[in-house]
Amino acid sequence: LAEKVVRGQTENILKGRCNGGRGTFGYTLDSERKFHIDPLTSPFVLESFKKYNEGSTMKEIRDWLNENGIKNPVGGAFTYNSVEHMLKNRRYIGELKFRDVVVPDAIPPIVPLELFDDVQEKIAKNKKAPARRKAEDDYLLTTKLFCGCCGALMFGESGTSRTGEVHRYYKCATAKKHKGCKKKTVRKQWLEDLVVNQTMQLVKDDAAMESIIAKVMELQNKENTNIPLYEKQLRDAESGIQNMLNAIQAGILTSSTKERLEQLEETKRELEARIAEEKLAKPKVTEEFIRFWLLRFRKLDMSLKDQRQALVDTFINAIYLYDDKVLITFNYKEGTQTVTFGEATEVASEGNGSDLDCFTAP
Repeated sequence: LAEKVVRGQTENILKGRCNGGRGTFGYTLDSERKFHIDPLTSPFVLESFKKYNEGSTMKEIRDWLNENGIKNPVGGAFTYNSVEHMLKNRRYIGELKFRDVVVPDAIPPIVPLELFDDVQEKIAKNKKAPARRKAEDDYLLTTKLFCGCCGALMFGESGTSRTGEVHRYYKCATAKKHKGCKKKTVRKQWLEDLVVNQTMQLVKDDAAMESIIAKVMELQNKENTNIPLYEKQLRDAESGIQNMLNAIQAGILTSSTKERLEQLEETKRELEARIAEEKLAKPKVTEEFIRFWLLRFRKLDMSLKDQRQALVDTFINAIYLYDDKVLITFNYKEGTQTVTFGEATEVASEGNGSDLDCFTAP
């Protein structure tokens, strides 16, 4: 079975087909899973490469895409990592790869080869400056934080006071462009601590975690719509093969009979590979494993940035920030929680938080 899957996936890239998944930003897939340039999103791919080549940072490209309402292939906002993946993706020069097999010009290119190579050279140079990435990716709530007043994304900014102290905060993208939103800025550390603390309360709530586990199992058990279709096509192919064999046994053997039999056998092999790919792409896991994986978040060290980020990425869907409260929506049914700043200040007065004071951009 594994050999059939490998053979099927190799044949797919040789024919310019996608090997499963949701495809690639900038392209559409037809019924045969072949790549076609998407006239709506491909210009943003090309422009992203041009911007980076002209000196824009990945953070700036991420913010530009999100400010324009562009969604990634799974329907979410762009992140630093998704921009980095896009700028390194060789599919944009028409290349497909599976294991050691590389097929140039397998699909229509979006980015000229010279521009792609220039961008790779700049990425390699910028990697030698680790402080650059740290400065860009230091805001925990990026892509999940929205302005409660106008609905726009909120981005991290920093400024230096007259005393030389650096202040970090989140600011509404509309307010930043001076387009009418009056949303106040809010201190980065205070807001991130509040969100992390509220999320940890969810993680430590047994009833909430059981609800999340039940939802994961429900989603996992939803029927795959592709597999029944492929299985029906496989049964039709097997029936056709049997009819051809019966005809041959009856003495009916012509060049067209042989050609049709070979076509049906090829179709059968391809369908078996597709079914195996679908099953491998979405393996089922047990309820016990899901519970173990989720409950391990209770042991995270919230003083470590990467563990705070893992907590936010896993459990938080979106955060809506108002001037008097913050609305946090979690990734599970009934997973919405509102925390007023009065309640947060009360917690702070007990020594469990920081002060609430917001301030304008320096």
